[in-house]
Amino acid sequence: MNETIIESSGNVFTDLGFSSEEATLLKLRADLMASLRETIEARGWTQAQAATVLGIGQPRVSDLVRGKWDKFSLDMLMALAVRAGMHPRLALEAA
Repeated sequence: MNETIIESSGNVFTDLGFSSEEATLLKLRADLMASLRETIEARGWTQAQAATVLGIGQPRVSDLVRGKWDKFSLDMLMALAVRAGMHPRLALEAA
């Protein structure tokens, strides 16, 4: 069986057919969630400890580490990143 391999655009959401604006927002959310998950792991926090630091309930931390991106707005993820001691920045690129 011959399969065609298509090179990624660098944003899976664009590759899946989302509009440019929506793909950008989805990628930002996914990247922030991944960074938060990595920070929680790197610091060895339990979900209960992470909940205390982040100022949210443990079930919300569970949603975060399980990648349930639809449950978090970009604003909320930015706030959580700051609470975790991270310094999130947007990397702007010309089209």
